[in-house]
Amino acid sequence: MAKPKKQKNEEQKGAGTSNSTSATTSYVLVRHQKLCLAIDMDNQRIYGHTELKVVVPENGIIGLYANGMNIDNIFVNGLPVHFTLCPQHVYSKEERKWLSITCIDAAEAAGSVYFSSLEREMAPDLLINCFISLSSENGIHNLVDTEEVGKIESNHNDANSISQQENVRLVRIEYWLEKPEVGVHFMGSTLHTNNQIRRARCWFPCVDCSLQRCCFDLEFTVDSKYVAISNGTLLYQVIGKDDPRSKTYVYCVNIPVNPQFITLAVAPFEVHPDRHNVTISHMSMPSNLLKLQCTVNFFHNVFSYYEEYLEAPFPFGSYKQVFIDSEVASASSFVGASMSIFSSHILFDERVIDQVISTRIKLAHALARQWFGIFITPETATDGWLLDGLAGFLTDIFIKRYLGNNEARYRRYKANEEVCKADVEGSTALCSSAAAADLYETQTIGVLGKLRSWKAVAILQMLEKQMGPENFRKILQRIIHKAQDITHTSRTLGTKEFRHFANKIGNLERPFLKEFFPRWVESFGCPVLRMGLSYNKRRNMIELAVLRGCTSNTRFLPEVTGGTVSSKLQTGDIGWPGMMSVRVYELDGMYDHPSLPMAGDTCQLLEIQCHSKLAARRIQRPKKGSKADGSDDNLEAAATIDSRSGLESPLLWLRADPEMEYLAEINIHQPLQMWINQLERDKDIVAQLQAIDTLCTFPQFSFAIVNALNNCLMDSKVFWRVRIESAFALAKTAREETDWAGLTYLIKFYKSRRFDPDIGLPRPNDFRDFPEYFVLEAIPIAIAMVRGCDGKSPPEAVDFILQLLKYNDNSGNPYSDVYWLAGLVDSIGKIDFGQRSIHALPPLLKRIDRLLQFERLMPSYNGVLTVSCIRTLTQIALKLSHFVPLEDLEELIKPFQYANMQWRVRLEAAKAFINLEAHKNGLDVALSLAMRFIENEPSLRVQAKVLMHCLYLCQVKKDSENSINCSTLASLLYLLESYKAFVNVTLRHQTFCILQILAGRSPTLYHIPKPKILPISAKSRDAKVRDEQNVEISAKSIDAEVLGEQRAKPGMMKIRFSRPHVSDEEQAHLNSVAFNSSEVVKEADTTISSSSGGHERKLPALKVRIKPPEAVEDVGNLIGITPVGGLDQRMPAVCPVASSSVSVDAGLGVAAVLERSPCTPGGQAVEAVAGEQNVCLTKEVAPRLCLNGSQINASTSSVKDFQDSRTANELQCTADSMNAVYVPNCSMSTAKKRENSGGRSMDVVDLQHNRYVSVSGEDCEDRSEQNGSHQRDLESHQLIGQSALLTAEASAEKSERQEGNRKSRKDKEEKKDKKRKRVDKDQKHGADGHHKHDDPEYLERKRRKKEKRRQEKEQLRLQKMMVKEWSADLQKPECSSMQRRSEPTEANSLQRISETMETSSVQSRMETTDVSSVQKVRIKIRNRGSSNC
Repeated sequence: MAKPKKQKNEEQKGAGTSNSTSATTSYVLVRHQKLCLAIDMDNQRIYGHTELKVVVPENGIIGLYANGMNIDNIFVNGLPVHFTLCPQHVYSKEERKWLSITCIDAAEAAGSVYFSSLEREMAPDLLINCFISLSSENGIHNLVDTEEVGKIESNHNDANSISQQENVRLVRIEYWLEKPEVGVHFMGSTLHTNNQIRRARCWFPCVDCSLQRCCFDLEFTVDSKYVAISNGTLLYQVIGKDDPRSKTYVYCVNIPVNPQFITLAVAPFEVHPDRHNVTISHMSMPSNLLKLQCTVNFFHNVFSYYEEYLEAPFPFGSYKQVFIDSEVASASSFVGASMSIFSSHILFDERVIDQVISTRIKLAHALARQWFGIFITPETATDGWLLDGLAGFLTDIFIKRYLGNNEARYRRYKANEEVCKADVEGSTALCSSAAAADLYETQTIGVLGKLRSWKAVAILQMLEKQMGPENFRKILQRIIHKAQDITHTSRTLGTKEFRHFANKIGNLERPFLKEFFPRWVESFGCPVLRMGLSYNKRRNMIELAVLRGCTSNTRFLPEVTGGTVSSKLQTGDIGWPGMMSVRVYELDGMYDHPSLPMAGDTCQLLEIQCHSKLAARRIQRPKKGSKADGSDDNLEAAATIDSRSGLESPLLWLRADPEMEYLAEINIHQPLQMWINQLERDKDIVAQLQAIDTLCTFPQFSFAIVNALNNCLMDSKVFWRVRIESAFALAKTAREETDWAGLTYLIKFYKSRRFDPDIGLPRPNDFRDFPEYFVLEAIPIAIAMVRGCDGKSPPEAVDFILQLLKYNDNSGNPYSDVYWLAGLVDSIGKIDFGQRSIHALPPLLKRIDRLLQFERLMPSYNGVLTVSCIRTLTQIALKLSHFVPLEDLEELIKPFQYANMQWRVRLEAAKAFINLEAHKNGLDVALSLAMRFIENEPSLRVQAKVLMHCLYLCQVKKDSENSINCSTLASLLYLLESYKAFVNVTLRHQTFCILQILAGRSPTLYHIPKPKILPISAKSRDAKVRDEQNVEISAKSIDAEVLGEQRAKPGMMKIRFSRPHVSDEEQAHLNSVAFNSSEVVKEADTTISSSSGGHERKLPALKVRIKPPEAVEDVGNLIGITPVGGLDQRMPAVCPVASSSVSVDAGLGVAAVLERSPCTPGGQAVEAVAGEQNVCLTKEVAPRLCLNGSQINASTSSVKDFQDSRTANELQCTADSMNAVYVPNCSMSTAKKRENSGGRSMDVVDLQHNRYVSVSGEDCEDRSEQNGSHQRDLESHQLIGQSALLTAEASAEKSERQEGNRKSRKDKEEKKDKKRKRVDKDQKHGADGHHKHDDPEYLERKRRKKEKRRQEKEQLRLQKMMVKEWSADLQKPECSSMQRRSEPTEANSLQRISETMETSSVQSRMETTDVSSVQKVRIKIRNRGSSNC
């Protein structure tokens, strides 16, 4: 059992982070902090003081964070002290700092600038010298207030405070701020703070560290017309004694929290207490009070459900939700302790429908963050993923309860798809110590932060599936109860502790957890499964072939774990713990089979027993021939083929991982009818979505696909999001071959719901059926996506959309049609106008202009309609840029970018201008325009979103390096290090990402090395290593060119094994993985060493065996694997099929099996056996085999080509040690000769990454010249090479015998079946019926066949006798050839024998066509020392 985790006190945790501070200071532990501020809203001024009770380090220097503050005095225990305020950011004013740079240089400079700014933020900027001796010296008394120390002990129950009483000091800092821009924001009559990373230091002095937590007392004095909302419990409000117009709000936070989560909002708020729960309060501006009441009327359900699920009361006592004006808010939401600040644009009234779901999810997630993230904090910086994932998991529980299980599964399915696409590098590793130290919490910003949150939630849901929902719920309850226990001072949660809970409470075994967390949490990459199935009717079983891969790039794996990666990770043989379930839907019901292991072999063949059986019946096969037109017969044949699987098997459809227990990408290859069955019969929305996605990928759309999608759209019982996906799929199927049935069905469906059949026009809007409203809202967009044969929108679709926009009537509808109209306008932007549809463009533009004029008079909800009109006009102008002047559109959009417009309208106008500039003048001008927009835009949120749009354009345009001017790159670098970037953390990060993308790099800090200066010795050492690597890379590139030319030839299969500089441990693992097989060779081959006087010794054999292709062809067809050129590079090529060997599926019908015999020291023997493959060995190619620093030289001077024969060639070789590197390095002329001669070159298939097998003739000859004596030994072995033909013949006979036995058994079974059929036919004919056995012609044909078989057997027997005689004659000259050089007579004799064998073999092959030929190439190795090849 696992030992309970040892708790750390605050001092130990603080000591662990002391290395991030300055060298002259130590980590300061704050016990308590009091903040007293007076706020002048008119002058935008903040002044006051803060008091901190800190534990002073031994050197007496306290380091705090106070950026941009004006500090008047600092007192320690009531006495003034000296302090130093270091300016943290000094920005360069040099305008010619970057004169001539490229995109690569700019990316490197951006990494250096970004790292430097982040490093500066980690160091404190306020240093206080409070060193005063505790003994009375020079009349100075002890500054320690023992009464205060006792109060601290009683308040915080810290057992360690007794030993550090003498170190506690009370620090008072008096400061003021005027018109601050960072951390706290003034705009009009509203003040609010944001919790950006490391920005709490900008509005009050504190220890702004993620691991620092303490209790707070908060006092804010404002004018009486304002309301100050802050964290904790509101104790009381006090009217000012000196100024009756002021009011002081006093709050208390009794639970230690991070300074980042101290928030403040000041405005003339209207307070709306919750009617169902007195601990909840809602505040907003008076103008938004009605929207507030409609928005939060459900919130008490979320609050009570969380308390019920966790079986614990809300930890902070009270909860406040504040909605500030959207123009003031710098983000959509800020989460603080017991308080959340939201932008007012998420508020909605009772007439709005589309905003409801997203707003409720956002409010529920903010409440979940109060439990996990603020009340319970991460133990270390690497544990942040766990709290983020638990908050998302709690939100998902709410979605299931109040929005439905279908909504929860749909969101999780879409999130998992995005994670699998993006989880390719180390920045997505959740709990990587290296990533946490190098990223400085930037991994939580932007799209990467959202992807990491989705991945964290998915991993926790996987654990929930493994241990069960109730056990997982008990773990969360245990975590909350432990945090609320007053005896525990630490309210942190770490990955190790959660793993311990999963073992103790979740009942998960420790071996499983030991594999689960390193693979899913500490690493990256998701499994990719490709499956193909076939039904075995005789055995009533399903044969499922599975090929497993990974989304990640294996070259990133050593970075994730800090270089300590196992050999499995290095070779790419990575698995995942657990078993995946396969669900089979049969005629009799549904059956689950948890039989698919996620580790081990990357290619597997599963056999699943079916429970249902079909009654015996005959299938009427279509007759050959056709009618006059041939149409009916072809259709009947196609229908028979399509429905064959459904008629001949009880299998309806098959699913893998139906409960989404794995974060995986699954691709199943099954017949079309099974996908249709899955769409129509499966009630799970994930199954329906998978079926829709797959049906859209078929190369040809049949009417069966169109009808299935239409049925899904028409069915009102299907989840509305699935119906929307069906509508978009129907738009894709609308083609000429389907007679535009998809477009017809879409229009017909819409008219059946919305049109009046009497007049043929749309009825007035009625949105009371919400699911139907969402589906109908998406239909016009789907219709606009239909394309004709010319790639343009058909006129029927354009006219239909114009009709909808023209006759829209919302009178009498209780709900707003703003999103409805926005959807119609968006559909116009999807239209691609052609010659037949251009007539509808003027009336459409007229309708859009009318909507814009109406918007100026009466703005819509959040400017949604104006945003859609601007976006649509921009899309039309870009598509018709050759006919429509873009300057006119710019004049039309220009008024929408003024400051008096809503922030969403300004943002859309900025995007439109940037898109137009990128289309006209390129990306460089567009980026320059974006810089000017950012300079003039006051909203931090709009600044970040404009740059996010530029980031998207950089990814789409993919302009070359020369297309970006130096001035633009310099402007981006200036922005990166400017004060504006420091104010807006998101803007700074997006600027860095743009510079990385322009250089063709990943937009993350993960791969950027920290700037550091190496010593001279280190530099020279690195230079030497780089030179060696360059030489090695150049050598590899030459081999790559040769292999690339060979790869272009059809019918060739490549296998490459090579890994330079492989350690002994890696080689041992390679041998165990690549050459492990159950087919163990029982005896090692015996070789004769001429250099040692002719004595014999046994050597281990390494065999490369190419099996017959029948089994592999079946699996390749099941999975749908393409040949070598089209195979997915992420998929390994190893495919063991119904065998314990490791076989290779290269799409060519060839399987390669590697077997290794028992090893004995002293060398190796390599034997290559090719089944139905022609191996050509010529004098021009001298094979070389290197075994870990060894070399094997072979001579083939006397070996000839034997094409399509059963004979084999033997090479006599010498070797140096055990490290195998076998690389084909033959010239193209040699390859062409072999191709022209009719033979095939035996190439190699990639079994393990970066391991190669090659043949090099030139290196062999050089090695032979350097070792002259050894070359003479090789020449003496030529006769042995000829004598090995007998051994090959014996092996061929053995294989023929086995093949004959197998065919004889098969013939016997066929004869029995024919005899039984004849008896049945005789009985059917009756006594007077005639039978073919009585026919003389039939008897004569039968006699001739028997005679022919007898002659073939006799001829084969004579050939075997000839071989035996030749072997007896060869034994005598073989002994003499070992003592002297080969003589001409013997050589001629052997040559004559080989020619005779070749002739007889060819003749035998021509006569006996049913016997498969097997060729063997044997390479015998003799140890030659320890020299490296």
